[in-house]
Amino acid sequence: MKKFFPAFLLLTLILAGFAAKDMMRSVPNDSFSSGEVLKYKVHYGLITAADAVVEIAPNLQNVNGRPCYRTTVTGKTNSSFDLFLRIRDKWESYIDTSAMVPQRFYRNIEEGNYRKRETMDFNHYNHTVVVETKKKNKPKDTDSYKIPENVQDIVSGFYYLRTLNYDRMQVGDKLYVQGFFDEENFVMQVTYKGRETVSTKAGDIRAIKLVPRMPKNKLFDGEDAITVYLSDDKNKIPVLIQAEMFVGSVKVNLYEYKNLKHKSSLLAQK
Repeated sequence: MKKFFPAFLLLTLILAGFAAKDMMRSVPNDSFSSGEVLKYKVHYGLITAADAVVEIAPNLQNVNGRPCYRTTVTGKTNSSFDLFLRIRDKWESYIDTSAMVPQRFYRNIEEGNYRKRETMDFNHYNHTVVVETKKKNKPKDTDSYKIPENVQDIVSGFYYLRTLNYDRMQVGDKLYVQGFFDEENFVMQVTYKGRETVSTKAGDIRAIKLVPRMPKNKLFDGEDAITVYLSDDKNKIPVLIQAEMFVGSVKVNLYEYKNLKHKSSLLAQK
């Protein structure tokens, strides 16, 4: 019997190693699913400057051997605003359906004469991300970076916020989300500010108010420059985003939605 014990112990350790490798967190999600489409008007001061669409593809995608939601954010300025600054941006995040972390992130930026294409492939087992970047008139660049556990990209981070239970929070409570953007790790602090009713193009909506503190950057005027309102229902969709930017105030306003996971109860009771 003794001669079999070491072999049995070795086999146990090997199987345990494989199990550990496959271990990723599991985040309950009852707020969104495939096929959801959200449409927004983007206001720059009093001007309606652009349209944005946030959607989840109807079918799941397999990335790194994991089923993922393919989420896409597209934004484009309207024809009149194109005269000042033409924007055609597309961001995609392949979000692990169980762990709610990105397996892959892609963005194609066209803003004026600026061009940038970027793909990020995440490895959440060895905590690395490979970033491939192509800028206008420059050769393609590929680098690898260390990332923290359960890191988010900009798009997946907002979907993750939709999975949380805000009924358990008190006004002023803070939560922290690990992020990776522009080749840097950062920690996004999000403060829960309670509930209030906000006016949107989709109607008056009872909403959860969140203030994410962004890392220092060239876009936003101050750390608390952004306020996000999520619908105070099971869907928790972003209904209004207000941002103070160095170029002025910007408001992203929901005007249309379809294929929500739960029957909509968005309109506030009057």
